[in-house]
Amino acid sequence: MPQNPDRVTIYVCGPTVYGACHIGNFRPAVVFDVLVRLLRQLYPQVIYARNITDIDDKINAKAADEGVDISEISQRFHAKYLEDIAQIGVLPPDIEPFATGHMDEMQAMIAGLIDSGHAYAAEGHVLFDVTQDGEYGGLSGRSQEDMLAGARVEVAPYKKNPGDFVLWKPSTDDQPGWDGQWGRGRPGWHIECSAMIEKHLGATIDIHGGGADLQFPHHENEAAQSRCAHAAPLARYWLHNGMLNIGGEKMSKSLGNIMVMDDLLAQAPGEAVRLALLQGQYRSRLDFTPDLLTQSKKNLDRLYGALRDAAAIDAADVAAPEGFMAALCDDLNTPKALAELFALAKRADTPEGKGALLAAGKLMGLLEQKPEDWFAAQNTDADIDAAAVEALIAKRAQARADKDYAAADAARDELTALGVTIEDTADGTIWKPAT
Repeated sequence: MPQNPDRVTIYVCGPTVYGACHIGNFRPAVVFDVLVRLLRQLYPQVIYARNITDIDDKINAKAADEGVDISEISQRFHAKYLEDIAQIGVLPPDIEPFATGHMDEMQAMIAGLIDSGHAYAAEGHVLFDVTQDGEYGGLSGRSQEDMLAGARVEVAPYKKNPGDFVLWKPSTDDQPGWDGQWGRGRPGWHIECSAMIEKHLGATIDIHGGGADLQFPHHENEAAQSRCAHAAPLARYWLHNGMLNIGGEKMSKSLGNIMVMDDLLAQAPGEAVRLALLQGQYRSRLDFTPDLLTQSKKNLDRLYGALRDAAAIDAADVAAPEGFMAALCDDLNTPKALAELFALAKRADTPEGKGALLAAGKLMGLLEQKPEDWFAAQNTDADIDAAAVEALIAKRAQARADKDYAAADAARDELTALGVTIEDTADGTIWKPAT
């Protein structure tokens, strides 16, 4: 249960905008989009914040390479990120805070941590003292020894403890910087999110989400500094989506298997990419393959085929069925919810069934376009008359219903002559250009 059922708060770590995002970045965008859609069905107000990290050493390096201001890099790739996630049906958050717009809030939080003895200034840096937080390590379930072994800890003479992390660091003349009481500098990564959460959502939020790779050190450090700043937990629930493999291998630049949105859209429509990302339960690791994309497209053909066959039926204004809602409410069990969705497709030939399918699809961010638009977009061969194909499919279906199999075969032959292949599925006939 949320701390206030009339105001549910959720914050998800967004991208660091220094380059085009890859498929791994799109999984949390889709997962938490579904979660927010679900929460909006259950509660009267949901405030969803997804931040943009626009000050980072990688952004600094790229800006220096191009000889431009960091804002030019961050604005360019922020725009690309929004364009990419729109392709997979991700709705905008209520709040999209930028780190560079919250320097006053960060400095105020840092000053408070120094005053309370949880942080200290040293040689132009301000560091969080991990020994002053008795709960440090509780989020990731790691001991101090494990945390030091599992992180690239910077050894520096100004640190009291090897695991102390940076809240503020000095900037050289050629680096971006902001004036502060500890000298000209810039914030550490972790303090950015804590300050933005406090300003826009409050000291304690209901849900904090992000990828499993952020659990340590980013979320562990966020939780520690916010807990010590407010004497209260940062989040009541922490949700972490699992990582992606590409064809059974970990995604990495060295393997050359990084997939950006342009690569994905060359293989399948954006809605198929979204469906592929929902095939696994969000906490589990997902193996992303060309076959997964192909199957996701075929599954959408089936669902849209059921809606196309029910084109003459007016959908009833009904809610998503209980079984479907139970699946999503079971820790966002999207595989089970998708099974319910396909069961609903078989009942789309009634007003209530069609309405239930559309309502459930909307919660998943699926089936939000017209069936004819879906199929037209998949069959873009200029030499194929889509309207003629649809007419022949309808003619063949009627002939088969009349048991006039000669006429049905003749219609199929005409379809072949037009350069298309057809497939009869449980949810109707689908077609595509012959290869």
